[in-house]
Amino acid sequence: MLKYLFMIIFLVPLCLLNNSWWMVHSIMFLFSFLFMICFYSYSDFNMISYYFGVDYFSFSLILLSFWICSLMITASGSVYLSFYHSNFFVFMVLFLMIMLYCSFASLNLLSFYIFFESSLVPTLLLILGWGYQPERLQAGVYLIFYTLFASLPLLLVLFYVYYFINTLYFPLLIDFGSYYFMFYVFMILAFLVSMPMFLVHLWLPKAHVEAPISGSMILAGVLLKLGGYGIFRVMSVISFLGLKFNYFWLSLGLMGGVIVSFICFRQVDLKSLIAYSSVAHMSMVIGGLMTMNWWGCLGSLSLMIGHGLCSSGLFCLSNIIYERLGSRSLLINKGMINLMPSMSLWWFLLSSSNMAAPPSLNLVGELSLLNSIISWSSFSFLTLIFLSFFSAVYTLYMYSYSQHGSYYAGVYTCSLGYLREYHLLLLHWFPLNILCLSGDYFFV
Repeated sequence: MLKYLFMIIFLVPLCLLNNSWWMVHSIMFLFSFLFMICFYSYSDFNMISYYFGVDYFSFSLILLSFWICSLMITASGSVYLSFYHSNFFVFMVLFLMIMLYCSFASLNLLSFYIFFESSLVPTLLLILGWGYQPERLQAGVYLIFYTLFASLPLLLVLFYVYYFINTLYFPLLIDFGSYYFMFYVFMILAFLVSMPMFLVHLWLPKAHVEAPISGSMILAGVLLKLGGYGIFRVMSVISFLGLKFNYFWLSLGLMGGVIVSFICFRQVDLKSLIAYSSVAHMSMVIGGLMTMNWWGCLGSLSLMIGHGLCSSGLFCLSNIIYERLGSRSLLINKGMINLMPSMSLWWFLLSSSNMAAPPSLNLVGELSLLNSIISWSSFSFLTLIFLSFFSAVYTLYMYSYSQHGSYYAGVYTCSLGYLREYHLLLLHWFPLNILCLSGDYFFV
């Protein structure tokens, strides 16, 4: 387990070299493939070193982190071409990868908490250092304060757990039974803000709109998944209270998803629209995790992986348009099928995956989440109908508004994509749709 960590750590000195950008980029992809090959067993924790080990859930999410971090370097070609502190940028990506790897591979709740919080620091620096508008400072403050304020109570609760059972090692955690209510709320609040759940989601669209493409990719692709992974891990401590109170988070998540879908209809900023759609997708994941059944947990895993690849790809597409036209507004980005005809195919493929059309992994995830949430309460089908329908509506709104119509007269007549961009989009779309074939992998 430590060998992968050392591989990433030993990449860091390469950042000091002048032309190390594509070298680090290639080696990161090599690591992704190495990690993919070395998977041991399905059920238990394996590859255990002193404090790190992976099981089924964390293996998939670490692999997603490797993949998205490799693609972040591909997508940020403009940082390299404009010589805008590209070495420091690569260092930030590697540092973020180390933090994500350690947080998903931690076998101890305290070390998971520390790495979970540490992953916010490089993300904040990416937003502040390479963001576009002056409002990025405010977005960074939102990001830090929302997540830190929610997770400080969690730290106190962890000390309390340690005081009672003298361990924070995942397999040895026990259910605390009918402990006091605030214990349960504090335990779960940090992860719900990180997901983010409706009502505490305001930091996410702000951070996305101000972040550079790499920041958006890692936020949508991996950092939202840390919250779901955390809920999955701490549920063993609070399952008794969960049976009593989970209905509140589940209903708030599903209703919030419907409300956020309405907010999506009136967005004019492409990035903002994709960011709000992330909140709607994550509300289903919260619902699945809160049912605490087998379908829900593994369905939420497959939807997290699918959404990570899909929304990351959509952010790449919006960035490709932004680099050409200097605007992300849907009022200007109309009729892109005339301007960039070859990109419209990718818009279509990723938009269809975003609304969970077959053969994407999102479909596998959403079907199993429908299964788990409706088995928990048959009344929830009302909100799920609206959630699924509106996800198709705002995705079609985004696709048709940006691709069709008469385009703004101030832009070029035709603009082709670079090979790098097609490669980037293929590497988002291909795993997203090929993983559908291994649906049994997600439901062992």
